[in-house]
Amino acid sequence: MTSPKMTPYTDISRLLEIMAALRDPETGCPWDVVQDFESIKPYTIEEAYEVADAIERKDFDDLCDELGDLLLQVVFHSRMAEEAGHFAFGDVVQAITAKMIRRHPHVFAVSEAGDPDAVKKQWAEIKAEEKAARAERRKQRGLDGEGPKGILDGVPRALPGLTEALKLQDAAGRVGFDWGAVGPVLDKIEEEIGELREAIGKGETDEAADELGDVIFALANLGRHLKADPENALRGTNTKFRNRFAHVERRLAENGKTPDQSTLEEMDSLWDEAKSLGIGKDKPA
Repeated sequence: MTSPKMTPYTDISRLLEIMAALRDPETGCPWDVVQDFESIKPYTIEEAYEVADAIERKDFDDLCDELGDLLLQVVFHSRMAEEAGHFAFGDVVQAITAKMIRRHPHVFAVSEAGDPDAVKKQWAEIKAEEKAARAERRKQRGLDGEGPKGILDGVPRALPGLTEALKLQDAAGRVGFDWGAVGPVLDKIEEEIGELREAIGKGETDEAADELGDVIFALANLGRHLKADPENALRGTNTKFRNRFAHVERRLAENGKTPDQSTLEEMDSLWDEAKSLGIGKDKPA
């Protein structure tokens, strides 16, 4: 028995058909058939990062392709859920359309949220209502775990570290556990750096790693107070480093050398040259 021939098509139904064919126990792809939620999860995260990378590079051909890869992840998880009797792709679509309508009463119903701040406040209130309703559903299904849920329990642990730090700080800040100005945050960073220096001085590797985490957490908090997303800030610096180091490599190649054939002093000099030329996150070498 062979699967029916598939041809590309713009309708989402064709992608659903292809996914079903790939997962067919008899005629499907041997790799796709044996996958489960846990084995696919890393690919889902990776594809989301590749979408972000295409946006960062402003490569819209790649963005189209990467969004397709990310959509495939949604379809893949939905197919496995349908096979297990949990939900199907249509349920995913229904859930998100209902959520968008519910969260935008100022667009789809009568609402007084006429400016961005009011919309943001209304969005938070609706999310809180949804969270309470979800908690009740989980309780009824015996999935609520033991003991009361804390304020930070709604922050997913699988987020990238900086993003998780930002969301934890936002959640705590909403109940008043926060500094009201940048100054105390800078003081905290200096305090954490002092503790890191002390741990390094004692030669305590594990303690130093722990203190390093405290420094990064405090820096993420500074970004929040400056309204500068730390994840985006770091990605910008990463791009700047790529571009400046590429300049170093290119200039060394002009002299028939590679970085591993050069001294630190030579590379530092060319790095300073890259900075003086304005090479950074928006200007590749």
